[in-house]
Amino acid sequence: MTSLKIGDAAPQFEAKDNSGNIIKLADYSGKKLVLFFYPKASTPGCTAEACNLRDNYQSFLAKGYDVLGVSADSAKRQQNFINKNELPFPLLADEDKTVIEAFNVWGPKKFMGREYDGIHRTTFVIDENGVIEDVITKVKTKAHSAQIIE
Repeated sequence: MTSLKIGDAAPQFEAKDNSGNIIKLADYSGKKLVLFFYPKASTPGCTAEACNLRDNYQSFLAKGYDVLGVSADSAKRQQNFINKNELPFPLLADEDKTVIEAFNVWGPKKFMGREYDGIHRTTFVIDENGVIEDVITKVKTKAHSAQIIE
């Protein structure tokens, strides 16, 4: 779905997280970032993906990665998702879809015979200089950390 590819500069972004803090790509300068987009907080697939990243969070930190999730949910819904699943990383509440559209992960989807527009589950691994190192479009929600760290 996304037109971004390995070697491209990651789009600069700025959005509020679950706590109302403004988070920008520039905040991660000098660090690697796992930026994962997911359709909706507290749904089965998104919960499996977030919990898999949570369970391997220390491995990410040990390898110099920060983790940041993005969906179009409200800050309150994101905070509830964090509380319910004890997620150790922030989630952007991209209600106006600025970040989602900058990364080109919004578009037509099919589910149970129904077509609609939504977020395509996609993960970007961004290096210390803001360059995309990896793009994962076929996310395995229960084994996503292994896809990233491999």
